[in-house]
Amino acid sequence: MNKFLSLVLAAGLSGGSVLAQALRPPAYPLVTHDPFFSVWTFNDTLTAAPTRHWTGEALSLEGVVRVDGKAYQFMGKPAPHYRALITTVQEQPYTAQYTLTTPAAGWEKPGFAATGWQTGPAPFTDNKTLRGTNWEGGDIWVRRIVQVANPATSGQLKVLLQHDDGAEVYLNGVLLTRQPGANGRYQYFDVPAEAQQALRKGENVLAMHANSHVGGEYLDAGLYEALPQPPAPPVAQQTSVAVTATQTTYQFVAGPVQLSVNFLSPLLLDELEVVARPVSYVTFTATSTDGKAHPVQVLFTESGSLAANTGYQPVTTQTGKAGTFSWQAVGTTKQAVLGQAGDNARIDWGHAYLAAPAPARLTTGEPQMLRSAFAKSGTTPAAAKPLSGQAQRVALAAVLDLGAVTKVTERHLLLGYDDVYSVQYFGQNLRGWWRRDPATTMPKVLQAAEADYARLRQKSTAFDKKLYADAQAAGGKEYADLCQLAYRQTIAAHKIVAGPKGRVLTFSKENFSGGFIGTVDVTYPSAPLFLLYNNELAKGLLRFIFEYSESGRWKKDFPAHDLGTYPLANDQKYGEDMPVEEAGNMLILTAAAVKMDGKPDFARQHWPVLTKWVGFLKRDGFDPANQLSTDDFAGHLARNVNLSVKAIMGIACYGQMARQLGDQKTADEYTALARDYAKRWIAMSNTGDHYALTFDKTPGSWSQKYNMVWDKLLGLHVFPKEIAQQELAYYLTKQQRYGLPLDSRKTYTKSDWIMWTATMADKPADFQALIKPIWQFANDSPTRVPLTDWHETTDAKQVGFQARSVVGGYFIKLLEQQMVLKP
Repeated sequence: MNKFLSLVLAAGLSGGSVLAQALRPPAYPLVTHDPFFSVWTFNDTLTAAPTRHWTGEALSLEGVVRVDGKAYQFMGKPAPHYRALITTVQEQPYTAQYTLTTPAAGWEKPGFAATGWQTGPAPFTDNKTLRGTNWEGGDIWVRRIVQVANPATSGQLKVLLQHDDGAEVYLNGVLLTRQPGANGRYQYFDVPAEAQQALRKGENVLAMHANSHVGGEYLDAGLYEALPQPPAPPVAQQTSVAVTATQTTYQFVAGPVQLSVNFLSPLLLDELEVVARPVSYVTFTATSTDGKAHPVQVLFTESGSLAANTGYQPVTTQTGKAGTFSWQAVGTTKQAVLGQAGDNARIDWGHAYLAAPAPARLTTGEPQMLRSAFAKSGTTPAAAKPLSGQAQRVALAAVLDLGAVTKVTERHLLLGYDDVYSVQYFGQNLRGWWRRDPATTMPKVLQAAEADYARLRQKSTAFDKKLYADAQAAGGKEYADLCQLAYRQTIAAHKIVAGPKGRVLTFSKENFSGGFIGTVDVTYPSAPLFLLYNNELAKGLLRFIFEYSESGRWKKDFPAHDLGTYPLANDQKYGEDMPVEEAGNMLILTAAAVKMDGKPDFARQHWPVLTKWVGFLKRDGFDPANQLSTDDFAGHLARNVNLSVKAIMGIACYGQMARQLGDQKTADEYTALARDYAKRWIAMSNTGDHYALTFDKTPGSWSQKYNMVWDKLLGLHVFPKEIAQQELAYYLTKQQRYGLPLDSRKTYTKSDWIMWTATMADKPADFQALIKPIWQFANDSPTRVPLTDWHETTDAKQVGFQARSVVGGYFIKLLEQQMVLKP
């Protein structure tokens, strides 16, 4: 990327304004609505690679502009083409022999007698929602006998492999590849030249071995030939890119024409119908740079992979008209609605839509064919009938003719997704909020979205400016940069659905950390954004956890951790409870929602179960037993001082809500209890200049006490004010280049918790001293994925997690500005 791009990154937004931006995002959001309908680019230039789902799987959007008859690629990169010699289960089901007991030598070779081995379908996995063979960890050995009719190859052989954990793959006894760790998705690996000679005509043995030390087992492999690529058009010169809260805007030069491409996902939380509507806009603006007229046409293609879990699934297209515009749709032929759950998974039911107002030309075809035809003629062949084929070989296309461009000329199109049903809730399939009326269809919604286009562009631009200005006033420019980067990611990690009683339910997906749905300790850090901009959605994050306990399905005297694996919300799937963590979270967040409401009705609706949970905290919360907290990646911890703060805050919140309900006796009892616990906390954790990691007071131990921020935001006044300030002074002596470590055990950190810790500061300079290293991490991180919240403070590398909703916690400083105004 050129120096201008890396240092300035400024672009014109819709409406003609310019917003300077110095932060280089680790990844750029393009289409962001929910955990499935989510498209990003992981590169600074839009043509550097295919566009992707947040998991990293290619979900290809491509763009070509034709100026004066010459074609330029401005978006995406043609995906490589492969020929299957031995398919993976993505492309074709298969069975194989396997054993979980160490086999004799030569197990990977032809002619081996696999006596005692079992036979089962691929993949080999612990994910019981997949049709495969259950494998719960340890070692597994697999032998697969396959027939290869035509082994002649002209291209490079590749192993297509997903493994969790380390794996090795053999062909006829010859090692093809050995990969450590877990890759989490299918990837192509080169086969050494000498190993390519192992492929035979007729019978071949593909053998695999993997070992999984922890959960998340998966093993499947195939052999593919990389086919020669046709020449691609030259790329347009990208001159800038800007990310704001709801928009990402690129500027290009293509010959004598400047092209602007604006992606708008109008996630305006004050309009529930709009934010729940899965429709994005892409606007193309062209202008002549030499004052002369230049014919301009734009080709936009959307891969069938947007509606498939893998590029190998068969899909079929549809076509139609809605009002003044046409639409195309693509979906899998099988349509197994809510048929699978998992973390690294994409939707394979419902339909992806591409729509555009007249006189746009819509068609379907094979991506390479569409691109070649457009480059030659400025148009594409008409689709005579619905197109079927592998998802990666099918594309929806729109051709927008901007005419002979001299002055600014605009055209736009719409991208939508109809998932039919969004979440299964205790056995009942629930529709998205936007589709709660069964008579609603995506073509109707596209008409409404088209009618809203001009208004939403204007309102979104105004909102983006206000969010940035508010955040800058609250915490400085670096803080504002981070908030606008986190905004769409937070919302798009949720699905807004209509509950059985017609109320809003806001389900999160715990992206890249288990895939759980409605996780309480993910809701906890995510909630500030929703509390700030739409308290009804904030309450929607809590309702299903209340209902789980109130229904009698969850019988323990503390809340559940989660409701299942997204999108199946039927019961807790996480393997271990987090008793103090989740009880404290639910009490604190209920108190926060009540404060934002300005009335205690929400607490009154759930008072019996809140009373049960606070009883648990009164009994077991102050000095926690050995257990996990939300920072479960750090392991179990007994006598956790920060977790104790959470329990104290939860008890104080219960007292505050009792007072709001008019029960002064209960309010006084629990407020006094919280303050008594706070005094004991100070005495038991004080080490002189700071407060320890655990009540054992291991020498030199410390931790961020981010849970204490609620004492300030909710006006609880449980801890003396100087406690937080003493901690902050100590933290400033522990900072690394890319942030404050989470605690004394490791140098990694959680950026959301740093935001909470910084918000405890009384001095703006202290807040900014803690925030600026997070900005530097986001700008410098070599790990190019949607913003990770768990990174290494010494080198800015991702430790784990990506695209999670918890970066909604960045908005806690802005939430503080609002909460101090509440009575």
